[in-house]
Amino acid sequence: QVQLVESGGGLVQPGGSLRLSCAASRNIFSFNLMGWYRQAPGSQRELVAVIYRSGHTNYADSVKGRFTISRDSAKNTVYLQMNSLKPTDTDVYYCKAADSWDYWGQGTQVTVSS
Repeated sequence: QVQLVESGGGLVQPGGSLRLSCAASRNIFSFNLMGWYRQAPGSQRELVAVIYRSGHTNYADSVKGRFTISRDSAKNTVYLQMNSLKPTDTDVYYCKAADSWDYWGQGTQVTVSS
């Protein structure tokens, strides 16, 4: 059973920064990819950023240049550094890991508001 534990969400003012963490219960290189998704109430979950085993990354157009996904293999943790946050970034953020299956964390709330 894979466990993904997210942390780092919270309330931040527009223009501020947050760093989300996703700690996996096994070696993160055992997954084909790990990523961050977000979902607003009544909306579909959407991709924010993903990092593949190779190190290749992809980002949603809405976050390019502001968000950075990274990983620390020693800690089995993937991070999402979010800068220049906007109110439209307000959502619940979910960590995902994928091999033959998709695994999801419990989600962490990010609220951008003055």
